[in-house]
Amino acid sequence: MHATSVTLTINGVERSVTIDTRTSLLDLLREHLGLTGAKKGCDHGQCGACTVLIDGRRANACLALAVAHQGAEIVTVEGLADGDELHPLQQAFIAHDAFQCGYCTSGQLCSAVGMLREVREGWPSSVSGSGPVELDADEIRERMSGNLCRCGAYVNIVAAIAEVSA
Repeated sequence: MHATSVTLTINGVERSVTIDTRTSLLDLLREHLGLTGAKKGCDHGQCGACTVLIDGRRANACLALAVAHQGAEIVTVEGLADGDELHPLQQAFIAHDAFQCGYCTSGQLCSAVGMLREVREGWPSSVSGSGPVELDADEIRERMSGNLCRCGAYVNIVAAIAEVSA
């Protein structure tokens, strides 16, 4: 084992920890820091249950080596709320019953936050490929396609995201 120290700002708090250089960001969060919101689904970057924001961009934490993100700002589902006030997407997920078992919800929420940021920044449409982004149901589904829900709550997830994007 080759250990090294890494410092990250996680949910607004600077954290330094000594880890094996092979430690994924997901394992750092869950096993070293006790932040279990990001879930270990497939551990291969295929399901999106581990999605977090790294410097504002959505990423699969299971594929990200923690040491590669020295100094980065990480936001997990635990960091979306402002104290007792839920993030608008969290409120919309509740209002639209956009979860069933809840396993994918933290990844869905972080991905949706990142996706809405991409839209605000003018990332091109994934459906039409160019021009202004119309965040309709098809565009939301396409942009969220990296986050799977085994329960099939997609209709409600899309409705919750659409409400917040409006």
